[in-house]
Amino acid sequence: MSTIFDKFSLKDRVAVVTGGAGQLGREFCRTLAEAGAAVVVADLAAGPAEETARALGAAGHRAMSFPLNVADPASCAALVEATLDAFGRLDILVNSAALDPKFDPEALARGLTPGAFEDYPLEQWRAALDVNLTGMFLVTQACVKPMLAQGKKGSIINICSTYGLNGPDQRIYIKDGKRLAYKPVYYTVTKAGVLGFTKYLAAYYMGTEIRVNALTPGGVYNNHDETFVANYSAKTILGRMARKDEMNGALLFLASDASSYMTGGNLIVDGGWTAW
Repeated sequence: MSTIFDKFSLKDRVAVVTGGAGQLGREFCRTLAEAGAAVVVADLAAGPAEETARALGAAGHRAMSFPLNVADPASCAALVEATLDAFGRLDILVNSAALDPKFDPEALARGLTPGAFEDYPLEQWRAALDVNLTGMFLVTQACVKPMLAQGKKGSIINICSTYGLNGPDQRIYIKDGKRLAYKPVYYTVTKAGVLGFTKYLAAYYMGTEIRVNALTPGGVYNNHDETFVANYSAKTILGRMARKDEMNGALLFLASDASSYMTGGNLIVDGGWTAW
């Protein structure tokens, strides 16, 4: 007789994580590996992806990296081919790759573009659509084919954002009366599109065991400026930003049989940001 802990096991399953070398992507890869899955760390940043896969291997997990360009159909097809060559199947897809302007010290040091709507560059808008929506479409289109071939079963998890549910409060990007930046228009638009994409796919795969859900994180602390942290934290019920490991439980729930009766849903882990 299986226990509730058995339902969270990913033994003998294979997971692909796009954006796997990012702050949350690395956490997702580690979580899936610790639950028993073989993990493909897929990221445009080939070096960090390889480092992440190497660290998982050193910890005794099965892992490989892949230099993925989500906006390139040939790259997405090659990702699936490499995954099947290495592990023989594909059971879980985490769509975490996205363009997301950050407000941590490293991003500010690079000279963050304010991103005001009135003058927002068309090329940046198009680039964001290519990655955040078209990229998710292309990766999912490629990865779902082996899921269909191996018994019409799998779990697809699309990473959304609270800004896909609500418009950004641009006041939190002000310090000492001076605006540091705007959260740009593309981010809310594309993340809202992620939810539409999730619901479409969940309904499309009716009659199969391919489940499609969204995970919506709140803001995750990454050595942000004290003023930004205070501004952000004041908008959450729990009064703080998330730690980088606080999405892992939700991610594992959606990836595993623990969520076997959930599809088309959106699991929000935001410290209460969207509750009031």
